[in-house]
Amino acid sequence: MSLTAIILLALVQGITEFLPISSSGHLILMREFGAAAGLDTVGANANADLVMDVALHVGTLAAVVLYTWKDLRRMSVGVVQGLSGNKTEGWHLAWQLVLVTVPVVVIGVLAKDLITDTLRAVEVIAWTTLIFGVLLWVADRALTRLTLPQLGYSKALLIGVAQVLALIPGVSRSGICMTFGRFVGLSRVEAARFALLLSIPTIIGAGTLAGLDLYQAGDAQLGMDALVGLCLSFVSAWVAILVMMRWLARATFLPFVLYRLALGGVLLAIAYA
Repeated sequence: MSLTAIILLALVQGITEFLPISSSGHLILMREFGAAAGLDTVGANANADLVMDVALHVGTLAAVVLYTWKDLRRMSVGVVQGLSGNKTEGWHLAWQLVLVTVPVVVIGVLAKDLITDTLRAVEVIAWTTLIFGVLLWVADRALTRLTLPQLGYSKALLIGVAQVLALIPGVSRSGICMTFGRFVGLSRVEAARFALLLSIPTIIGAGTLAGLDLYQAGDAQLGMDALVGLCLSFVSAWVAILVMMRWLARATFLPFVLYRLALGGVLLAIAYA
């Protein structure tokens, strides 16, 4: 894979992973349209693509862990204290993450073939980009301002059930978590913060499944291309998280909504031209 293709894929993955605009949808489109434009954005074989995907996800995972390390430390301490009977905010947040992650893991394993094959079409990404962009705009009009300690298990589970929809390319895992975070009353920053924390087990799960596929294929080598992609996705994801969180502290999700509507319109024109 050329350096240009690696840079494009890494930047797309890093920038879009945590923004409410769908990283999987953008990666699918980048590979398809990049290949059509003469770029080798598609690997020499399926295993080469899997290696690059794992590397890009490891880079974004490192970025979100670095950003949320204080929350992760608080949850770790909370679990230890909770085992001795002192159930703090960290204890409840840790178990909320577990509860929210279960639905997407179960459905993801059961519907893996459907997700990786049937639902990767451009027209599917176009419609999901549009529909869930509008839904984000509707949710963002909510005026309540709950914090994570006020979320509770029932509202957290609702976000977890909604997260299953993100298995469809174009929906956006971060986007659907932020959307339903707003629906249940979280502030913009807290909804984004919860979505970032939820991305950690999701990315680990997706990377583990891809790694198992590589192991079974007997081709799990991490070459220089993957290392470059890993580093670039880490840096771009870190910058994207910082920019998004600072923006949401003082403004709305409207720019992301407008971007989704514009992208969805262009993709519809391409799909049905």
